Amino acid sequence: MKHFLDKTRLAVRIAASSLAIVIATIAPHASAQDARTQALERSLRQLEASLQALRSELNQVKSESAREAQRIIKIEEMATSVEKRQTQEAQKVTNVAEKTDLLEARSNHKHNMLFFRGGFAHADHVRNGVSTNSSAYPGGLPGQSAWYIGAGFDWNLTRDAWGLAPRTSVASELMFEYKEFGQNVTGNGLNAHPGVNVSQLTLTAAPKIRFLEGSKIRPWIIPAGLGIHVISPPSESITVLLPGVMFGTGVDYNIWKNFFVGLDARYHLTSGRNDGIKIDGVTAGGYLGIGF
Repeated sequence: MKHFLDKTRLAVRIAASSLAIVIATIAPHASAQDARTQALERSLRQLEASLQALRSELNQVKSESAREAQRIIKIEEMATSVEKRQTQEAQKVTNVAEKTDLLEARSNHKHNMLFFRGGFAHADHVRNGVSTNSSAYPGGLPGQSAWYIGAGFDWNLTRDAWGLAPRTSVASELMFEYKEFGQNVTGNGLNAHPGVNVSQLTLTAAPKIRFLEGSKIRPWIIPAGLGIHVISPPSESITVLLPGVMFGTGVDYNIWKNFFVGLDARYHLTSGRNDGIKIDGVTAGGYLGIGF
């Protein structure tokens, strides 16, 4: 029994010695493995921390870039707005300057005018009359061409056609003209004098439309006006007055201060024959105007 116990103790000691040797052999390897594992984990944690820090810096850079881009966009918008405002201000200054020039031109030039006319006239038909070539007593006939002189004035009513047309003024024209078709025309048997002067006095009232308000050159038209004609010698029924319509066109030129020169042409149309007399015809010539 004692021998068995001794063998058992010996076996236990041998087993314990072997276990101790195995443990002694394995333990350093396990410790080294644990150390490497821990070192790797620490490296991974450091790398993860570095990556997180890098991500944070990248996000911060992105945020700053976005804010900078927004700031640049706002600056560009402000610059564009300022440029537009400057353009608008410059346009306003230009408009004000143009209006000022126009007002100065308007203030420097008077819009009413007194004018004196003269030129050439031509009748569509040969004049007849009681003391010239009447149907009962033949006599002489005057020519169809004549010279004329006249005067009148324009009274301005509006500078923009009552708001319908800018730079278009409308004036009321009152005018008279004297035409002479012949002197010492041979009279008929009813005339005690050997020669007769054939003439005509015309009174007109008409609207005159002028364009290009404020300009030195201003064309104008008379769409239609009233004309009253006084003829000499009278018709065979001793009629001396004939009504009619006048049409006209012309152009003014401002030569200096309130002095103007111009050219005009007018056509007179009457309602019809009166005792064999028809006085339709045209006048063309020039005039000198004074603003007031």
